[in-house]
Amino acid sequence: MVEPDAQLDAIARQIVDISFQLHRDIGPELLESAYETLLSAKLTASGMDVERQVAVDVVVDGLRLNSAFRIDLLVNRAIIIEVKSVEKTLPVHSKQLLTYLRLGGFPLGFVINFGTAMFRDGIRRLINSDALLAPSRLGANQKD
Repeated sequence: MVEPDAQLDAIARQIVDISFQLHRDIGPELLESAYETLLSAKLTASGMDVERQVAVDVVVDGLRLNSAFRIDLLVNRAIIIEVKSVEKTLPVHSKQLLTYLRLGGFPLGFVINFGTAMFRDGIRRLINSDALLAPSRLGANQKD
């Protein structure tokens, strides 16, 4: 598996640190929307470009799917954060993120579940090696 470049990895580490601090400061059991709003504000305050609820168009084999999915947080137009607040993450949550990564052509993403008692039990990092190796065959509505 190909790892992201050093700059992308540094941003990812900062995302994890800020997410951990947020979990430590306010704890589990709030609504996902509260965590999404707070995490977005904290990441933005740290100098990152953060977009919330980003609708992504996908083109597969010439078939265009408008607003095929909605990303909770998109950081620096490269890293997806899927925010959860559930007792336990399920395999479907990783599949959801993997779908966003592959069809959107994004290189890296996290499922961050703020609903767990221990932060380390609620975070999952996924890499889209295809996006790191070559331009994707798929298209997404990304800014120029």
